[in-house]
Amino acid sequence: MRRILFVALTLVFAATIAAPLHLLAQGAPPQISADQPYTIEYYYKCQWGHQAEFKELFLKNHYPLLQKIQATGRILSIKIESPAYHTSEELRWDFRVTIRYKNSTVATTANPDEEAFIKELYPNQTLYLKEEQRRFEILLGHWDLPVTDITPPK
Repeated sequence: MRRILFVALTLVFAATIAAPLHLLAQGAPPQISADQPYTIEYYYKCQWGHQAEFKELFLKNHYPLLQKIQATGRILSIKIESPAYHTSEELRWDFRVTIRYKNSTVATTANPDEEAFIKELYPNQTLYLKEEQRRFEILLGHWDLPVTDITPPK
């Protein structure tokens, strides 16, 4: 009996060592390198009946800022989407903004020019701040999801 247990444990140990490490890894794969583009998907879930209001405020007060940042080269591309079909309430999202940044550093550090851009784009700061507050008041949820393209090369 001891011999069977010893053999079984030896086989389990050997299989564990022989298993490819990438099969044991958990979580999302890391971005390729610091110099490569870095993609983040931003999800927004609005209170029912406020999707159009959120979209209007987003396109008025946030999208122009993203475009301004894109003109500097920090952002490579911006895509705004909404789902074509519905899903369950707990899985529902209303808008997804996919931003492809120049690299992970610019994606994860504060933009030193952002405050100046906001003041330039929105001279009426009182109105801007009021509308941005409203945009976030009508949100039920917001989450950011960094993603990695793992498509094999051809």
